[in-house]
Parts: sequence; C-alpha cells; structure tokens
Amino acid sequence: MKAKIWLWQLVGFAFVSLGGTLLHFLYEWLGEPLWIAPFSGVNESTFEHMKLLFWPCFLFALVQSLFFKEREDFFCVKARGITLGLTLIPVLFYTYNGAIGRSPDWVNIAIFFLSALIAFFFETRRLYKDPSPCKHPRRALALLCLYAVLFALFTFRTPTLGLFRDPLTGSYGL
Repeated sequence: MKAKIWLWQLVGFAFVSLGGTLLHFLYEWLGEPLWIAPFSGVNESTFEHMKLLFWPCFLFALVQSLFFKEREDFFCVKARGITLGLTLIPVLFYTYNGAIGRSPDWVNIAIFFLSALIAFFFETRRLYKDPSPCKHPRRALALLCLYAVLFALFTFRTPTLGLFRDPLTGSYGL
C-alpha cells in the first residue's frame, strides 16, 4: 500500500507541476476567452498563482479518490494538503518580498513548485499512516468545492485587496 501511495503522490506532484505551468499561459495562448479564465492565470497576482495550484490539485484529487475508496479520511487529507499549498504561496511570496524587497520570476516559480511539493509531502505522510479520524469527509470535499466556486467568482468579481493585485499593471482581475 505504501508504494501505491508514494507512486500516486509522485504522479500527482508531476501532474500539478505540469498542469499549473500550462494553466499559467493558457488564457493568453487561447486568445483570452472568458470560459477558461476561472481555471487559468489571467494576470500575475498572487491569487492567480494560487489558482494554478488549486485546479490541478483538485482535479487530481477527484481522480485519485476513485482509487482510494477504502480511505475514509481521503478528502480530509486532500483538503488539508491543498489548503497548506494554497497558504504557502502567499506566505512564502510576501515573506520573501518583505525581506528582500522584490522577487525575480525564478523565485516566484520556485515558490509555486515548493508549495506543491510541501503539500504533496504532507499528504503522503498523512496517507502513510492508518486512516486518521475524519468525522466529516463530505465537509472536506465541500470545502474543496467552495474553493472552486471562490476561485471562479473572484476571477470575475475581484476584491481590491493586495492578494488580487497584478504587480505588473496594478490592476485587479480581468
């Protein structure tokens, strides 16, 4: 079972890394259609980089759940891992920028991959253990669905908070 978990998580990290990288450019490559905007990066804000992590993680978790039906705590583990990855992106970005003053593109890219790596490492450790008490796996799945709704909503109705501000243009959202 541990080899199965390790392999799934390795494939997941690769999927999220590749998927997030493609989503970074997809909106522009397709000619900026509105239908892809909720799933793809539409500007260079921290929020948009969080979307690049969320959508591949969410999609992979849904597929992976079909093969982990025996784990009652599966969505609890995934919700915690995805939340960790989503939290790390702004924490690392703003910490680095606060300490150094600005971040070159390679640092921003490294933050994305490091956040994904830590999230998958956390999930792997949790999945290696016996199923942990998870009283509300449906709530964990509902949380992930809420994230999906919020990522879509905030793409079109963007709050004027620093997290959503494009550092290149100073604009918010589309």
